[in-house]
Amino acid sequence: MATTNHGPRVSRRRKVGDLYRRYFRETRRERLFLASLSFFVSFAITRLITHSIHGGSGFFGNLSFRGQHVHHLVWGILLLLGVGYGWLIQIGTGEKHSSVIAGRIMAVLYGLGAALTLDEFALWLNLRDVYWEREGRASIDVVLMFGGLVSAGLWGGRFLRAVWREAVRVFRLSWRGVARRRLKRRP
Repeated sequence: MATTNHGPRVSRRRKVGDLYRRYFRETRRERLFLASLSFFVSFAITRLITHSIHGGSGFFGNLSFRGQHVHHLVWGILLLLGVGYGWLIQIGTGEKHSSVIAGRIMAVLYGLGAALTLDEFALWLNLRDVYWEREGRASIDVVLMFGGLVSAGLWGGRFLRAVWREAVRVFRLSWRGVARRRLKRRP
């Protein structure tokens, strides 16, 4: 730990990295955490983009192929099929000579594919495009249920609590440093 005129200086990025490695030693738990995080982030971004398209603002537009609108659930299904096949042949599963990085990538792609697919759950339930109608609410309900399932106990509660404690510690150290400098300035 280096010291400067401003008190102890800690590399926050390194500290969070150390906490991450400490709380995600088990690759299965890490993959579940990454899939869950990817799922929620992808769902939020997908909703923002679809609202932008629906409102006619922004630079996004519907994707069509030969005059046929391609729903984003198609890309989600393709991703889920690809990840499923990859895991069948043990890419990124932690088995034998499987790459840890490949496991992380597969977990993120799984979360992305699940978000794209479940965001349009009401479409496959009703077999028509009800995204902006009352029946479209079914997609939100299923996303919340699946999100709870994929996250239950696997969101890395111990890791996030440790990051919170570290953030509070850094804040306190920073605040103490500010208070000390103010006291030194007083006559």
